[in-house]
Amino acid sequence: MVTDTWSSGDLYEPYVGRWSRPVAARFVEWLAPTPMARWLDVGCGTGALTDAVLSTAEPAQILGVDPSIGFLDRAWARVHDDRAEFQVGEALSLPVGDGSADYVVSGLVLNFIPDPAAAVAEMCRAAADGATIAAYVWDYADGMQMIRQFWDAAVALDPAAARLDEAVRFSICRPEPLGRLFAAAGLADVAGRDIVVPTEFADFDDYWTPFLSGQAPAPGYCMSLDDADRERLRDRLRAALAPAGGPIQLTARAWAVKGTRRR
Repeated sequence: MVTDTWSSGDLYEPYVGRWSRPVAARFVEWLAPTPMARWLDVGCGTGALTDAVLSTAEPAQILGVDPSIGFLDRAWARVHDDRAEFQVGEALSLPVGDGSADYVVSGLVLNFIPDPAAAVAEMCRAAADGATIAAYVWDYADGMQMIRQFWDAAVALDPAAARLDEAVRFSICRPEPLGRLFAAAGLADVAGRDIVVPTEFADFDDYWTPFLSGQAPAPGYCMSLDDADRERLRDRLRAALAPAGGPIQLTARAWAVKGTRRR
């Protein structure tokens, strides 16, 4: 059985963590935040979004919450700022009081929560009157090309793999479902946009090696294969992405959504 394992920040970084940082920076810029605000980062992971807030939004404080101690260890190691704090916690039961944040944000997390509507409701609980609630997720169907290429090759070799594809599993990762999710939570002025960043790999090994971590859906599937099937998958991907060797240039797209909390 392949499961969604998220435990090691060190394994996450070379897989998609390195691409989440430029997305986080553009996401915060899009929010056009007010300085000296109180922020809550739900599912903060290794701290990419928290770091972007600290770098560009002039927050008074920011709390990052995540259930993975391994991810939080990486966040503490990378973020050295007295305005930031990290705490173990769940998106469905945030360890904060009602109305305690002016910005409640979440990056690349909503689709992994069993009940996204309940998660957004909990984000609303934590938000002050007039607060901004916002999130972004990868466009698994088309725009997150490194993962799209992987599943296209995997399904061509093993049609049963289609049920594990994030594009199939996470229908929320599209603009319309995200907008409906925020509107249904009672948020005002709901708006969305795409965020596209380049993802350049030095060579095929730079692309392929992170899939051997076993962490996250695609690497989990990759490491569930026997050696021969994994070799076939690798060869198919190499032929598609780097038949002559050299760098691989792809792009990654995320869908972002935001709304205003009115009490």
